[in-house]
Amino acid sequence: MDRQSVTLTQVNGQVRHIIPSKIICIGRNYAEHIHELGNEIPDDMVVFLKPNSAITTTLRSHLDEPLHYEAELCFMVSNGQFSAVGVGLDMTKRQLQAKLKKQGLPWERAKAFDGSALFSDFIPITQGMHNGCFQLTIDNVVTQLGHQQLMMYQPQAIVNAISEFMTLNDGDIVMTGTPKGVGEVAANSQFELSMWANMPFSDFKTALVGDNTIAQSSGAADIVARWQAK
Repeated sequence: MDRQSVTLTQVNGQVRHIIPSKIICIGRNYAEHIHELGNEIPDDMVVFLKPNSAITTTLRSHLDEPLHYEAELCFMVSNGQFSAVGVGLDMTKRQLQAKLKKQGLPWERAKAFDGSALFSDFIPITQGMHNGCFQLTIDNVVTQLGHQQLMMYQPQAIVNAISEFMTLNDGDIVMTGTPKGVGEVAANSQFELSMWANMPFSDFKTALVGDNTIAQSSGAADIVARWQAK
């Protein structure tokens, strides 16, 4: 199987295809999602991995069992630090994950299978870019909303924690967890995942209560990725 790549669109518009050696995932990083799944808030950061072969451009609704989506803010690594940002879907076999958790076993069979990670393009992080916000719509209905300020572990804390025990190679991707609103993928549904790279948290809160949409508050998204579920 060929090594899988993701796309980095540089400031000058040049497109590069980057091959991550691995995907590092942070679990239980949004309090409302923890409660949504009936989990306890962990004492330490939850970290698990996906291999390069997890990367795909095909959104599947079923693979041995129904698949669930989790939209996440994602970062690309360069020189040991986050250098680019995008969004992605962490695909999960929820039934299998529940079984593994009950038995006290690792999650990889439910989280790290081939085709379990989809990504938008990535864009470079520029100075002052520290308020990433993202929105997932399914069939034009807002399903998940997330903001960097809602994360229990902020990006630099994530870099520091991972670097204590694992080398971050250039091109590696870190998925930073999902907010509430996860669910099962329906075949033929249309997914649109958008990211605003620097949205003030006050604007996000206004969108959250429904007074304005994110686009009305902050204009067009910096990144938009679309998939139709198979």
